[in-house]
Amino acid sequence: MSYDLIVIGTGPGGYVCAIRAAQLGLKTAVVEKRATHGGTCLNVGCIPSKALLHASEAFEEANKHFSELGIDVGTPKLDLKKMQSFKQSGVDGNTKGVEFLLKKNKVDTYHGRGRIAGAGRVEVISDDGGNQLLETKNIVIATGSDVTRLPGVEIDEKTVVSSTGALELAEVPKRLVVIGAGVIGLELGSVWRRLGAEVTVIEYLDRVLPGMDGEVGKQFQRILAKQGMVFKLSTKVTGVETGKKGRATVTVEPAQGGEPEKLEADVVLVAIGRVPYTEGLGLETVGVATDDKGRIEVDSHYATNVTGIYAIGDVIAGPMLAHKAEDEGVAVAEILAGQSGHVNYGVIPNVVYTFPEVASVGKTEEELKKDGIAYNVGKFPFTANGRAKANGTTDGFVKILADAQTDRVLGVHIVGADAGNLIAEVAVAMEFAASAEDIARTCHAHPTLTEAIKEAALAVDKRAIHV
Repeated sequence: MSYDLIVIGTGPGGYVCAIRAAQLGLKTAVVEKRATHGGTCLNVGCIPSKALLHASEAFEEANKHFSELGIDVGTPKLDLKKMQSFKQSGVDGNTKGVEFLLKKNKVDTYHGRGRIAGAGRVEVISDDGGNQLLETKNIVIATGSDVTRLPGVEIDEKTVVSSTGALELAEVPKRLVVIGAGVIGLELGSVWRRLGAEVTVIEYLDRVLPGMDGEVGKQFQRILAKQGMVFKLSTKVTGVETGKKGRATVTVEPAQGGEPEKLEADVVLVAIGRVPYTEGLGLETVGVATDDKGRIEVDSHYATNVTGIYAIGDVIAGPMLAHKAEDEGVAVAEILAGQSGHVNYGVIPNVVYTFPEVASVGKTEEELKKDGIAYNVGKFPFTANGRAKANGTTDGFVKILADAQTDRVLGVHIVGADAGNLIAEVAVAMEFAASAEDIARTCHAHPTLTEAIKEAALAVDKRAIHV
């Protein structure tokens, strides 16, 4: 078979790229190593984790907060097997949805490991060892990422687990140690804490959520600590030993060196990040260049140094986010079709789906200071928002950073209920180069949590009404 485009990998970047290319008239095929489409995100990442976050949040609401609302349901009982079934139904619905969309758009599908066999050739190696050679004018690599391993620590997905294993636990661990205070560690730690685990989070750096706004990280850590999470910051893991009874001993010490300490755990979650997945692609065979972090190097059109080979998503530089990969998939498909595909990397939202949620877009205060950009800050707490008070969800705040000269919004950071949806408003505003004044003069419905965004925008000019 000969194609205009073959996409290797059907995660959010890959399948979106293939569908957009097909819409634009390119004869397109995809190659997927899994039996189901959707990549890490739909199968063992974004979708299943959000299902468990939703279910565990509902469990905690019923267990701790329903009585405050005048609802007496007694003590709720956890049926973890059924909760896992609920999670799987969400995964199945999404993966089958992608399969349907590929068929609807007449994208040919091949299951097996894709390997670039040479210029314009992709070999598909099936699980039984069979292979098939496909010809194509263009190849897009969209193979995503894999979990980062901690040197000297073996992940068995039973006692020492990655995010994949943490989604499949058959029982709630009494003690869970999470290595890494990034998004994945805090989200999955939240799931099992709500369901009854004692959760200790170990982080090498002196803060949670590295890379996000510093003030956000500090307040968010206080909120999670109030919920029951224990944090050991500026701490490194020097070893993890598993015993015969399926338990683990984690040895830690201060990041700068010092007296070791041993922590006992039923389950240890290693969540120290992700790395590009390029194993078996044949990049060396065709000479595709990678950087010192194993990422594929591309130009502004997502082209590698080898003619006809492109890359998007987690295998290239930038935040490892599904929506970033999707936008890149659309962009490269449009470029291949002769259009002007583009991604605005200054306006890519980032969300932590705990409760409360954390959401950000644009620059942090630390980045603006480093770049020497003068800015004004407008902040508004949810304690002063009418809807948040009525709902009893007053943790957190909205912070808007605006250019001191032009008032253009440079970054927005939200800690609070539904922050992941609230951030969309300011992402649209920033895409249109809005000023804080533009947001402040936009009428927001009352009573809603969105009014906190308006008030933060007013606060940039020191004229917030409700605080």
